[in-house]
Amino acid sequence: MSDTIDVDEGPDPLEGLRQRVRELILRSGRSQREFADTVRLEPSKLSKSLKGTRRFSAEELIRIADAADVTVNWLLNGRDDAATVVAIPPGRHTPPDAAHRRSADGASVPAPRSGSGDRRRQIIEAAWQLIAEHGYHAVRTADIARACGTSSATIHYHFPTLSDLLDEALRSSSKQAFDRQVAVLHSIPEARERLHRLIELQLPYPGHLTLEWSIWMQVWTESTLHPHLRELHAGYYQRWHDTIAQTLRDGIAEGVFRGDCDPEAMAMHLTALIDGLAIPVLTRRPGRSVQQMREILREFVATRIEGVTRQ
Repeated sequence: MSDTIDVDEGPDPLEGLRQRVRELILRSGRSQREFADTVRLEPSKLSKSLKGTRRFSAEELIRIADAADVTVNWLLNGRDDAATVVAIPPGRHTPPDAAHRRSADGASVPAPRSGSGDRRRQIIEAAWQLIAEHGYHAVRTADIARACGTSSATIHYHFPTLSDLLDEALRSSSKQAFDRQVAVLHSIPEARERLHRLIELQLPYPGHLTLEWSIWMQVWTESTLHPHLRELHAGYYQRWHDTIAQTLRDGIAEGVFRGDCDPEAMAMHLTALIDGLAIPVLTRRPGRSVQQMREILREFVATRIEGVTRQ
């Protein structure tokens, strides 16, 4: 499928998105070229996207949202809690308070990220990478400072305790996962294709997705020991469950999934199956692979959800 984004906002469905990106560039205090460099996008591509002669890809929207400290849902719809094909986080919204102002289309725009904010983001990204690669308890402040090319004092300025920083890195991982889902799935109207794409987004292919799974396996462990992480864990899984259940309900309404499928119960079965299959892949159990995991999940969806009868 294409990784470009369509947004249903009226006569020109992409103008709202383009306007919000323009506002973020303005609020960042950077030139358009500098902003393009920040989000690793060729300046000419950013210019064409803002003019409407090119569409932003899903990956580009994810990077823009990350750099500007907004969600992809906000970029697409002007609100964190706008209804979309991915379940919204409970209680999240973008309030027009002192830290925000209104854009031309009425959406609340976050305050500009300062140089201090850029450093904070760099620290969180470095901590995320180190946790994923070496483990939550193996990461030290000095390791993060070294990765950022700064001092431990700078790390402590932004995060008084190492626990504060590590917890924020875990929250950042949750945001990344759902930003990716919104960016990729938003333009897919058919529930069947969305479900298959959701599964693909959960497969622990080598690279970023394997690191993301490493983070979440550690969240599971830490949540059993530390109550303050249980809310993060529960919120993430409820949103993931709700996204699957919503997709199943849409598919039943479209007539592409079995009419006797219970969306809530089936979402529980499917999410448990994904987790159970991923663990031996990530722990490199002999004979287990991402491809095998993919085939098992596709067979489960075909027979249990789509109602395909095997001869």
